[in-house]
Amino acid sequence: MTFVNENIKYLRKQNGWTQEQFSQKIGIKRSLLGAYEEGRAEPGYTNLLNISKIFGKSVDTLLTHDLKNNPAIPSVKKDSNEEGFKVLAITVDKQEKENIELVPQKAAAGYLNGFADPEYIQALPKFQLPMLNSGTFRAFEITGDSMLPLKSGTIVIGKYLENVTEVKNGKTYVLVTRQEGVVYKRVFNYISDHGKLHLVSDNKAFSPYNVSPEDVLEIWEAKAYISIQFPDPKDGEELSIEKLTSIVLDLQQEVIKLKKH
Repeated sequence: MTFVNENIKYLRKQNGWTQEQFSQKIGIKRSLLGAYEEGRAEPGYTNLLNISKIFGKSVDTLLTHDLKNNPAIPSVKKDSNEEGFKVLAITVDKQEKENIELVPQKAAAGYLNGFADPEYIQALPKFQLPMLNSGTFRAFEITGDSMLPLKSGTIVIGKYLENVTEVKNGKTYVLVTRQEGVVYKRVFNYISDHGKLHLVSDNKAFSPYNVSPEDVLEIWEAKAYISIQFPDPKDGEELSIEKLTSIVLDLQQEVIKLKKH
């Protein structure tokens, strides 16, 4: 019995590729890939070899192991000898739409070891946001006050970047690093200058520091955040009862003027 058809379908979804995207990667028609995944055809040796290289799996593993139902066999892996990031474990809902997995504070330490483990990712809390529908996203609960005004406990939602060289100066990112674990910082890309990323905290009480691209396991560009703490009024101005009453009266006067006209 061969598992190649189910394995191709499973690994493609784990990487977040559509049939069209993956068929282009291996240089075949989408309809042929569909036939592979549905068991109506078996890939020839050349296509099977190309598929094994893209997934980072041996041909024997693709043929003889049930990757979907055997957690002892990693379903995806990262090649640490190559710059950037090759694969990413993800989850999808019943409509095959990607979830946003949440990495809470208590799971951040384990994420350093489990980020490429589909079983670990499957166990994380999941949700979806309709305004984020292009790309792969993950949510991280930040700790500490190094990135004020975002406070500890804020959830930052990041979009996955396949390569560390995509970092744009001055934007904020969640980085998964070998030495520091999961960190949220403002990043400056100095790789071409001196081979480093420069990480800066918005809270100036914290000193900036550098990391090597080789030390970065994953990087997520911050796209949104969720917080139960509303920001303070600008310039520290407090909205007193008197101030709120004045605002309401002004609005009432405006409504009266509009009715007269």
